[in-house]
Amino acid sequence: MARGDHPMRTPLYGGLLVAVAMVGGALAAGRRDTWPGWAETVVLVVAGVAMLVGVLLTLRDRTLPRRPRG
Repeated sequence: MARGDHPMRTPLYGGLLVAVAMVGGALAAGRRDTWPGWAETVVLVVAGVAMLVGVLLTLRDRTLPRRPRG
């Protein structure tokens, strides 16, 4: 394995992306009266997209490894 090529890096990044999306969505939903409507909408849409990307990154490497032929 080459330096910086760790197999568990992608799920870690996905999990962090999901956590950041959850915090951003919670902030936008909790501060409805102080944020303008367009800003809340933008933050919630970006958080939703980040959540989907994070879940895909986290679950991408969860396939069973192939058995070597031979």
